[in-house]
Parts: sequence; C-alpha cells; structure tokens
Amino acid sequence: MKIRPYIILFTLSLSTLGASNVSASWFDKLSEVVKEQVGEDSVISPSALSGSSAVSVEDMTQAFKQALDIGSKKVVEQVGKTDGFNADQAIRIPLPEKMQTVKKWLDKVGMGDSMADLETSLNRAAENAAPQARALFINTIQQMSFEDVKSIYNGGGDAATRYFQEKMTPSLTEAMSPVVDKSLSDVGTVKLYDDIMGQYKSIPFVPDVKADLTGHVVEGGLKGIFHYIAKEEAEIRKNPVKRTTELLQRVFGQ
Repeated sequence: MKIRPYIILFTLSLSTLGASNVSASWFDKLSEVVKEQVGEDSVISPSALSGSSAVSVEDMTQAFKQALDIGSKKVVEQVGKTDGFNADQAIRIPLPEKMQTVKKWLDKVGMGDSMADLETSLNRAAENAAPQARALFINTIQQMSFEDVKSIYNGGGDAATRYFQEKMTPSLTEAMSPVVDKSLSDVGTVKLYDDIMGQYKSIPFVPDVKADLTGHVVEGGLKGIFHYIAKEEAEIRKNPVKRTTELLQRVFGQ
C-alpha cells in the first residue's frame, strides 16, 4: 500500500500540555490532521513528543493499527474463554424471543427448568465461536488505508468500532455460523432443544414455534464482541501507550 504524502502538524507543545496533562488524549493532539499535501518525506514535528525522533505518516498509521490490533486481541480472548459470554451480564445471550413463549407454557406445567440449561448452552456456543473473529480483525486492520485511519481519527468516539462493524459483520457471520452450528451440537444444545420442543408440543393448543438457534447465537455473539470493541476503542483513545509496543511508545509516548 502506498500512503499518500501528508504533513501532520501538532498544535500542542509540552508547555501547553503542562505537567498535569502529560497523558492527554493523542486524538486531541492530532485534531489538526492533514493540513496540506507535500513531499514523500513528510513527518510529524517531534516537538510535542518529549525528545522522540521525527515520526512519519506511515509510523503514525502503523501505530494506530497496532493499538487496534492489541485491543481487538484482548476482546477476542476475553469473550472466547469459558464464561466469557455466559457469566457476563453485559453480553450474555438470552433465549430467542420465540423460545420465551415456549418457556412460558412449560413453566405453567412445571417443565420449565431445562430452559436455563438451554440458555447456558447458547452462550457456550458463542464462546466457542468467538476466536474465529481474531483472524478477521487482523485482516481488516492490515487492509486499512491512510484515508481510513484519517477518517477514524476525525470520527466520533466509536468511529473505529463502526468501521469494524461495517467491514466485518458479513464475513464474521459467515465464519462464525458453521462453528456455532457444530458447537450447538457438541455442547448438547440441539438435543436439549429437541427434548424441550417435544415437551412443549405435548401441551394441547400451544402455538407453533421454531427458533433459529444458530442465527440467534451468531447475532448475539457479534453484539458482545462489538460491545467490548467499543470499550477498547475508548481506552485506546484515552491512552494508547497502555497498549504498549515500541512503536506506540515512540509515536505517542510522553
């Protein structure tokens, strides 16, 4: 990828930042991005970087990508472990809406206990499928252009998350669906669902119900992943140096 030549000018000096603001947001420091097109050797002035060497536009872009890569890796590891979904009330996947009808009828006849097991197994399937997202995040980040990076810099607080959602949702759905489908079988969800539906259909006059468990788990899994990607983006914007690599320290370190 050939990065278009730009000069990025810092408008804040160390004297403006002051000792109490050394951890000020690097997004604030870069609010005056892209003033004019210049030559191939354009650099960011190092005056606000506390003794660092000059930082190229490519360094800036790669550092941003590194921050996103580290953040996304953390998210995938968090939700892809045992109880990453099941024990986290912020992202726990509930029963499909149609299964709430089934639960209501089974509760009436004292057969609703198995519904809790079904909900747990749905979350286990999401945990098993979540690691599929890692390679897709890496690929999406690597393909970011400087124009993409600039747009995210200048976007809202969740601009990177929205970028990932737009670029990755179709491919994540495709990648996770067969894993979820197999996992639903492996963890016993399919058998449990069939048993529950057998009990349900034994009740006279109940409405017909059929739930897409795979689609429901994939949708809930994506919501959970992007929920925490948004939180990681907020942390990256607040202090990218915490996602420490040599390049991040050089580009953003105070």
